[in-house]
Amino acid sequence: MKVENDIISIGGVKAAELAETYGTPTYVYDESRIRENYRRALSAFQEYYPDFRFFYAVKACNNPAIVSILKSEGAGIDAASVNEILLAGKVGLGGEEVMFSGNFLSDDDIERGLESGVIFNLDDPSILPRVLKQGKPEIISFRVNPGYGKSNVGDFVTNAGPDAKFGVHPDRVMAAYKAAKDAGIKRFGAHMMPGSCITDPEYFSFITKLLMDIIGAAAKELSIDFEFIDLGGGLGIPYKHDEKGLDIKKAAKLVADTFTAKIAEYALKPPRLMMEPARYFVGDAGYIVGRVHSIKDSYKRIIGMDIGMNTLARPAMYGSYHHIYVDGKESASRARVGLCGQLCENTDFWVRERELPANIAEGDIVVVENAGAYGYSMSYQYNGRLRPAEVLVNDGRHALIRKREEFEDMVRSTTIPDWLAAE
Repeated sequence: MKVENDIISIGGVKAAELAETYGTPTYVYDESRIRENYRRALSAFQEYYPDFRFFYAVKACNNPAIVSILKSEGAGIDAASVNEILLAGKVGLGGEEVMFSGNFLSDDDIERGLESGVIFNLDDPSILPRVLKQGKPEIISFRVNPGYGKSNVGDFVTNAGPDAKFGVHPDRVMAAYKAAKDAGIKRFGAHMMPGSCITDPEYFSFITKLLMDIIGAAAKELSIDFEFIDLGGGLGIPYKHDEKGLDIKKAAKLVADTFTAKIAEYALKPPRLMMEPARYFVGDAGYIVGRVHSIKDSYKRIIGMDIGMNTLARPAMYGSYHHIYVDGKESASRARVGLCGQLCENTDFWVRERELPANIAEGDIVVVENAGAYGYSMSYQYNGRLRPAEVLVNDGRHALIRKREEFEDMVRSTTIPDWLAAE
């Protein structure tokens, strides 16, 4: 995104043009930035450990156009559900190009996962007997909870450690792999969730050591080889302008050094090293373009706009920060105001106080930064406010990649029973 003479543009397209063409609110993604982020990270890790691959955690931004971009760069897919496996298939990825990392799987999840031939990454060993009852996967991975987790976006998304819902307790990992081996499984992988939005390079080395000590002991005791070790996601981005971003090259080197040392320590056959980021690829490549509709002066000044917690849930859920710009007014003097969406919920007062241009007015175009990850994918219908459009931009070009929802979408799957219709 650029701001030149107060005019905001994304991917070479003016925000005002996007608002005029597609309406508001609209999610906008910069294709060039996604590719740049992916290539930067891949180059860093492959420099220090050549047998390295990324799987994209599609839950963060599931538009097929975005998934296609990352597929074209060489990414596999990390799928949290059967529908995300189907989404991977829609863009031409299947089998062992897809990691199925769902948790608390139903029998139907298991059946359809087996039919797809994807890598099963089991969140708990209690699921294994139910999987084996329906079939035998070619390869089994367990998601390990290394006993420690970290998050830069709040305790809600730590994802590892004693309070997390994810992963196998370290004391149960050995038994999990033994059960898989005893069942005749011959190919193995391992996985963890290290945390969320981490910008400390040393942390990735620390958490890699924890995982490798757990996995190394299992490999040695059970005489099994691991084809891959997946360090999960967690590569962070700065949301506030005074935050320091992740030094990706330093993180990659520290991880590779630790990984290589542990391979030697436990005399492992060198496995493929993998990660499954999402936010790092798409977070700072996505924006929301919205419009101010009303300004309310009450106990405080509230800017009423068409971006609310139904459009961007993270601030209401986590208290997360997203920087906000006003097109054409960025050089104006500032005043402290609040921002609200259009929902009948006080939690839709999603920014309580923020320094914004003092002359902000009805009709102004507003741009919300760093909305590419867990933005549209966590949006929802409420109060009859429907999901926004999605647009891809690239070097001055722009295209609609998801239509804005309409009333028919809200009622599409509903029916009225005959006895009510008769009344």
